[in-house]
Amino acid sequence: MNELTPIEWHGDHVRLLDQTRLPERVVHLECADAQDIADAINGMSIRGAPALGVAAGFAVALEAVRARRGDLGQARQAVERAADLIRATRPTARNLFWALERMWARADTVRGAEELAEALTQEALAIQREDLESCRRIGDFGAKLVPQGATVLTHCNAGALATAGYGTALGVIRSAHRQGRQVRALVDETRPLLQGARLTAWELVGEGVATTVIADSAAGWCMQKGMVDLVVVGADRITANGDVANKIGTYALAVLACQHGIPFYVAAPRSTVDLTLAGGEDIPIEERGAEEVSTIAGVRVTPEGAAIFNPAFDVTPHGLVTAIITDRGICDHPFTKSLAASAGERA
Repeated sequence: MNELTPIEWHGDHVRLLDQTRLPERVVHLECADAQDIADAINGMSIRGAPALGVAAGFAVALEAVRARRGDLGQARQAVERAADLIRATRPTARNLFWALERMWARADTVRGAEELAEALTQEALAIQREDLESCRRIGDFGAKLVPQGATVLTHCNAGALATAGYGTALGVIRSAHRQGRQVRALVDETRPLLQGARLTAWELVGEGVATTVIADSAAGWCMQKGMVDLVVVGADRITANGDVANKIGTYALAVLACQHGIPFYVAAPRSTVDLTLAGGEDIPIEERGAEEVSTIAGVRVTPEGAAIFNPAFDVTPHGLVTAIITDRGICDHPFTKSLAASAGERA
């Protein structure tokens, strides 16, 4: 498979790979403004914390470009409206807010609408470029933790589709595979939207990795049967103490891995780490619409009258996490020290 690029900047519009149509069809969306990008985020056409950060940057840059012929005050208002629009989409993903903070800080340094458009365009492109570089470093750091011939269990999609193009958890698998470690992957289907079965399996098969999709409820049995050597997942937000918010079902995997003595690794760039939050109890957890659970491919599978609870994420306590693989190296316990240290300049 050629390197995947889920989001592309085209000057006056942004091109997104519509992840709701995969793997049956490869369809792209053309986004002309921040509202189009917000709709794509809400509709899960683009998802994954690092990719959302890139999308947030591009949404702000688009509005600056659209307002470049006006005065600076009007352009800044357009940028602020775009930021507010994107900020309201997905409350859990730290990268989205991190990118908006970074874009706004860049906006404060300019003195004209034309300069604002150019500066924010370059900043958004830098966020995209740096994420790709970060993920490749995560993959190379994490590959060192993957034994020869290991089977890695992963959850949801933390691959190229969830980032600027290489992946966090799947970046680890991808790098191990490219280094000739003969890695195999067990992929949780990841209900309710099947990001594992649809997206992760599609990526890994295209990469040439031996891939087996399992029902979410089969993970514990696979561990008990000795079929799993390590678990590697991504993250949407990591707090100062190492608590991890990730796709719903991650916490259960961490408990199972602990019970069976299997290493449980989290892979994420530094932009996913939120040192302003002490622990997982402070992370806002998004709840999504009932139809994601009550229907599959538009067909209702639950009876009318049954209530639906659909949290998009859960929080894994840091005590269940073996290590956190970042773009600045592997963070070990105590995470309060290692994550804080990783916030410094790279050597």
